[in-house]
Amino acid sequence: MTYIALILSVLIGMVIVFGLKPSNKTVQLLLAFSGAYLLSITILHLFPEVYITENSNIGLYILIGLLLQLILDFFSKGAEHGHIHIQDNIVFPWALFISLGIHAFMEGIPLANNHHHEHLLWAIVIHKIPIAIILSTFFVKSQISKKYAVLFLVIFSLMSPLGRLAGENFQLLVTYKTEITAIIIGVFLHISTIILFETSKDHKFNLLKFIAILVGMVVAYLA
Repeated sequence: MTYIALILSVLIGMVIVFGLKPSNKTVQLLLAFSGAYLLSITILHLFPEVYITENSNIGLYILIGLLLQLILDFFSKGAEHGHIHIQDNIVFPWALFISLGIHAFMEGIPLANNHHHEHLLWAIVIHKIPIAIILSTFFVKSQISKKYAVLFLVIFSLMSPLGRLAGENFQLLVTYKTEITAIIIGVFLHISTIILFETSKDHKFNLLKFIAILVGMVVAYLA
């Protein structure tokens, strides 16, 4: 079920782009909802899980996660939190694809043997749909054929399941499960806070975005 949900989240994003061609405003609202949900799950469930351990360096690992996502952002140009700069007939976005692939792989690792597996799974699934929309949009605008775009999106959809598989079968990842979860918390904090707290043009209050954020938080709390 976990693997199917992770794969379907990407395929749903792909179908939305190829079939519905959503507007940038719609994608931004979906990102706001997913960012709020992701942040809420992180605070409500993941923070207590890692800080209940006796490891005194948990905060350091969270900071490492923040810095790691900052490095990935350099290559993805901030696509994880909705920074879309697309021109027609662009070349294949290798840096974007690889950085988002690494990000997706890392997300899947804490799903292995996690006490809050279901909450974390849905947070990742909801987060991956708008990311898949952004990646699909880049592919549509690039010079590659649609069949290769679909192929690369299928590969991307497998990254999080592969991360979970690695988290279950590699002893090093099993041994340092708490530390890795803390790193992923840092990644989630970086992405979700930028989505939520990045101000609009001229610092205008965006009611629709606020509602999307509020709904995301409420759904996460009730989950």
